[in-house]
Amino acid sequence: MKKTEQGFIIDRLTDSILNTISGDSFQTEVSTLKKSDLKHILKKNNWNFAWKAEFNDLTKEVYKLTIVNNPDIVQGLLSITVESDHIFMNLLESAPFNIGKQKLYEGVAGNLVAYACKVSFQKGYDGFVAFTAKSRLIKHYEETLRAYHFRNQRMIIDTNSAKFLVTKYFKTL
Repeated sequence: MKKTEQGFIIDRLTDSILNTISGDSFQTEVSTLKKSDLKHILKKNNWNFAWKAEFNDLTKEVYKLTIVNNPDIVQGLLSITVESDHIFMNLLESAPFNIGKQKLYEGVAGNLVAYACKVSFQKGYDGFVAFTAKSRLIKHYEETLRAYHFRNQRMIIDTNSAKFLVTKYFKTL
């Protein structure tokens, strides 16, 4: 099975997510995506991936990032697979309004990667997370996530990098 190459951009590592207009910081929460959420997460609404298929795949866990007390507006999505010794990030996507020069919030992708690391610690995998990167973004992930290039397009986030990300976003492991 071909692994999807990740093309998310880490715009900034923030304490939560940052409104690009006001500069205000908003606390976030990550929760399991529900079937009812899918009615707005469609390609016709400018989402890039087939999240319904991801949601229906029983080997994957799909999470949504929302602002605390605003659970209906999805800021970004993450699909992971729990492997035998690490978490594999299948897909990560910021909401269409959080991409590009006119994005509303910064920090969405970093927040979701940190969550994958947090799950890895919870499962006893010492924070190890793997994903497949687009070739042109390998250096970006090395610099922003402190991930290392394993081979081909595979990236690994190790224990120290995972601790850094989790404490940045969640304050505790």
